[in-house]
Amino acid sequence: MAAEEVENSCACVILQCRPGVENEPTETNFAVKTMEVPLINEGQCLAKTLCLSVDPYMRCLMNEDSGVGYLTSWDLGKPPSGGGVGTIVKSRCEGFQEGDIVYSFQWPWQEFVAFSGDDAQLSKERSAFLCSNPSLLLGIVGMTSLTSFLGIREKAHITPGANQSVVVSGAAGACGMAAGQIAKLDGCGIVIGICGTDEKCCWLTDELGFDYAINYKTSKNIREEIKLKCPAGIDVYFDNVGGEISNEVIRCMNPNSHIVLCGQISLYNKDIPYPPPIPDDVQEQLRVKKISRDRFLVLNYMEKFASAKEQLEAWVREGKLKYRETIAKGLETTGYAFVSMMRGGNIGKQIVKVAQTM
Repeated sequence: MAAEEVENSCACVILQCRPGVENEPTETNFAVKTMEVPLINEGQCLAKTLCLSVDPYMRCLMNEDSGVGYLTSWDLGKPPSGGGVGTIVKSRCEGFQEGDIVYSFQWPWQEFVAFSGDDAQLSKERSAFLCSNPSLLLGIVGMTSLTSFLGIREKAHITPGANQSVVVSGAAGACGMAAGQIAKLDGCGIVIGICGTDEKCCWLTDELGFDYAINYKTSKNIREEIKLKCPAGIDVYFDNVGGEISNEVIRCMNPNSHIVLCGQISLYNKDIPYPPPIPDDVQEQLRVKKISRDRFLVLNYMEKFASAKEQLEAWVREGKLKYRETIAKGLETTGYAFVSMMRGGNIGKQIVKVAQTM
């Protein structure tokens, strides 16, 4: 699409109302509106949105107070923002030209977006492989897998050849699918994934190389299943869900083991602090066994993003790091995609495909 072909109006999705801190989000929290295509000034560029990312952390942004100092709540009546990738359709700034593929972690949910050329949030993609597969910049080579990669590298303490056992909860989601595979690539022993359907369990073991998978919805006793599959105990827990699932995993952990506290999706609809409190007996397990449970924030490791992204892309291209995307088509489906993802409706990374590449 040439610059002169950009229409005067475009669609956007706005936050219409908040769900309340202890309610599940619904599609009615969002609405599709029409807005004017942003005009750009000298030093700005206009991007056409190709794909958007919806992620669990966004749930806290729906509240008046996000509860965390590094994230700002979404404003009512305005488009939410998150991970996005697009193509430049008009540029009045150095360093960006029409046809460039760009991405940002602060991409509004709208068809066309104006960025400042010196905006540190906007990055130009130079890999031909990723420019041809832009959705990967939001998933397996994007922020979710950067979180998994750096979470494993910085907090899991995996030693090749030590035969350490790893459990990943939310294992069939965007972070979980990468975390289990990265743990294997880094030299751990057994990897167990916990997820919510038999289809997801089969995908983890048959395609991604997890040794075992547990369906928490049908399991009669998660702790006993873990003990049967890994009688030597658990050395690393990559925690995406929190709640009773996590309590049961922690009760199976070995002395001096490590919890990578990545997310707590089962608790995001509750008005409790983060990290959330845990039962007294589980807290005692942490103390007696000297189990680390430090909050992990990937933004603390931004200086390592470039090298981590390079490694993730190499693994994908070599077939060592596999992935799956659940695609919702059209900007108008963004609210639905977010709600579905929060309810476990996705396998792999949930993506909203807004437009085709040119």
